[in-house]
Amino acid sequence: MKNNFINEITTRGFFHQCTDEVKLTNLLNNKSIKAYIGFDCTAPSLHVGSLLQIMCLRLLQKYGHQPVVLLGGGTTLIGDPSGKDSTRKILEEKNIENNIKKIKKIFERLLNFENKKTLPIFVNNAEWLNKLKYIEFLRNVGKHFTINKMLSFDSVKLRLEREQSLSYMEFNYMILQAYDFYKLNDMHNCVLQIGGSDQWGNIVNGVELIRKINQKDSFGLTTPLITLSSGAKMGKTEDGAIWLDEKLLSAYDYWQFWRNTNDADVKRFLKYFTEIDELELEKLFKNEKNINNLKILLANEATKILHGEKKSKESEDTAKETFAGSGIGQTLPVIFMNESLIKNGINIIDFINYTKILKSKSEIRRAINEKGIKINDIVIGDDNKIVSVNDLESDCIKVSYGKKKHYKIKLN
Repeated sequence: MKNNFINEITTRGFFHQCTDEVKLTNLLNNKSIKAYIGFDCTAPSLHVGSLLQIMCLRLLQKYGHQPVVLLGGGTTLIGDPSGKDSTRKILEEKNIENNIKKIKKIFERLLNFENKKTLPIFVNNAEWLNKLKYIEFLRNVGKHFTINKMLSFDSVKLRLEREQSLSYMEFNYMILQAYDFYKLNDMHNCVLQIGGSDQWGNIVNGVELIRKINQKDSFGLTTPLITLSSGAKMGKTEDGAIWLDEKLLSAYDYWQFWRNTNDADVKRFLKYFTEIDELELEKLFKNEKNINNLKILLANEATKILHGEKKSKESEDTAKETFAGSGIGQTLPVIFMNESLIKNGINIIDFINYTKILKSKSEIRRAINEKGIKINDIVIGDDNKIVSVNDLESDCIKVSYGKKKHYKIKLN
């Protein structure tokens, strides 16, 4: 007998592997459980590469289960070697603590805090990892891990096969992740860990550690690693990461990211990153022949989940206004510039360089030569152009790069 949660994650394409699907299904059909996903806090925001995991947390709540969000204050000090070619930069504890505070605010927007039965639990593994005594930990936990098995996991094996260095610190990461699951099982009766398919070995280690120490059943479930049809990893573009924090990426730019989805990815992403009913999606896929309408639907629904319906609608309206002609959309990303910089006029290359819209002056010069830069919807054909306060329209200067990137420059 299928379970509603298992059924939906399977239908939507979230399901990759499970340590014991039959037992987990029976458990979910009989009681509400606690399930956790861990997030290392290497930056002040998560990006869309973490979004599939977050959608799993939302589905857990939908079906009456309680999500546990583990923010890795301890493990971030080490860095997960899974899928990495080299050792991560080691962060200071104060930076990690700051990242945790900011990331928690993102979850406060994405998860439901109204139902006490499914109220999210937030934990920081620094609470127990930072207190570990080395000899005691080796005797009580390390004895359950064999070097033979640890060397067989992809996170280790691939690095060694490529003759890339793997520090002893990173080598221990899998033990610490397994210990996290054990601690959450012990402290909160958490019985399920969900993670990306690259975490399978680490998750299985946790299931086995709980069985050996607590003599209890627990479960692991993985989701597929999401790649674009181009083969690129989900979460980053040529212009940088697609952040979930609006301070790092505006709601409009977030909307545009989804609107610009490759045709081959649209249907899959509507299943992954919206909460439109699967039957309704099937009807849409059958009846809607215009792929651009599906892209707009994806952008609207995905933005609504993160930023709310109001900002989703404003972003769509701004896009329509901006692309329809010479309008300056109200919710275009705003870049502030000190008035003194342009009071007496500033060269167009220095002006664009200040905005950081492009990465270098050579890129800016190339874009101008290729007719890719517009000021107030007028193509700039001369890299000697001077921008001044005379270019202000409606208290701002509209700058466009290509067809899809538009910004408002305001003076302060």
